[in-house]
Amino acid sequence: MGAVPKRKIQQGRRNRRRSHLALKPRQLVLCPQCKEPHIPHHVCPNCGSYNGVQVVEIEDKSKRKKE
Repeated sequence: MGAVPKRKIQQGRRNRRRSHLALKPRQLVLCPQCKEPHIPHHVCPNCGSYNGVQVVEIEDKSKRKKE
């Protein structure tokens, strides 16, 4: 048989332990090229640039909708 607690864990103790489990909102920065928010240290999904250099070619959004 596995380990069984001897006493019920108090709600306050349980909740204090779980206080760090909450999800935190994503931190966003503005792209220097297009001024759109994106995740730091990632390629901008709007213009495809990273650190001032174009690294990904982005198709026009109007072309994607037609296909």
